Amino acid sequence: MQTLLIKNLTAEVEGKKILKGIDLEINTGEIHALMGPNGSGKSTLSNVIAGHPDYKVTGGTITLNGEDLLGMNVSKRSLKGIFLAFQQPVEIPGLTIGKYLKRIVELRLPPGERMNVSSFIKDLRNNLTSAGLDHDFINRYLNEGFSGGEKKRMELVQMMMVRPSFAILDEIDSGLDIDALQSVAEGVNKLREGDFGALLITHYQRVLDNIKPDFVHILYQGRIVKSGNRDLVDQLEERGYGWIREEFTIPEEADEYQRTIAS
Repeated sequence: MQTLLIKNLTAEVEGKKILKGIDLEINTGEIHALMGPNGSGKSTLSNVIAGHPDYKVTGGTITLNGEDLLGMNVSKRSLKGIFLAFQQPVEIPGLTIGKYLKRIVELRLPPGERMNVSSFIKDLRNNLTSAGLDHDFINRYLNEGFSGGEKKRMELVQMMMVRPSFAILDEIDSGLDIDALQSVAEGVNKLREGDFGALLITHYQRVLDNIKPDFVHILYQGRIVKSGNRDLVDQLEERGYGWIREEFTIPEEADEYQRTIAS
């Protein structure tokens, strides 16, 4: 079992305090869902874990199997097993998917081991099929001209090829139709059978009907204010976030929170 451990994490961006003391433990074999109103810090948390340079960590720790993750650059975090699926995957003209994934897989091989190209191509084709994408995508430029659903499916393909220890899935369900959502969910559930854990950031219940989380957390005003099981999702569907605001808003921080979500 591997462990991603976050303790009392605080972070800011452009001088704005966003994360105000996050405590979270994710083990391989677990899916954690993270929900909360816009502006709560969900995407900030995902970017901080991945090592985005625009986000400044001001306190706390993130460790991966006891190693200091904050002391690693983005590349090393990736090689250690951290994967981030973006809300809006970027387009990279001139770089084909086949070459891109081949290089990523090569970098993760043990020192001295050479890639079995035939096996790589077979795996890539199988994963494209699983994600509902044609094999022609191998020779297309990464995300260029892709629909929103195709970009999210391609994120799934990358994840299945890399097989990370921990995936941060930032609104991977955004913009997906029913078929695409099912394909993405099947891919995540397939990885779940191995040495894999995930933090699934979402606003909606429907993805959690397909990827059933072991734990559900509510992030509000930069803090995880409530954790529970799948029943917490049903509670949010019934009551919205109004009760969270009433129960957990800290009066002296209310004005600051409003400025954050308005910016």
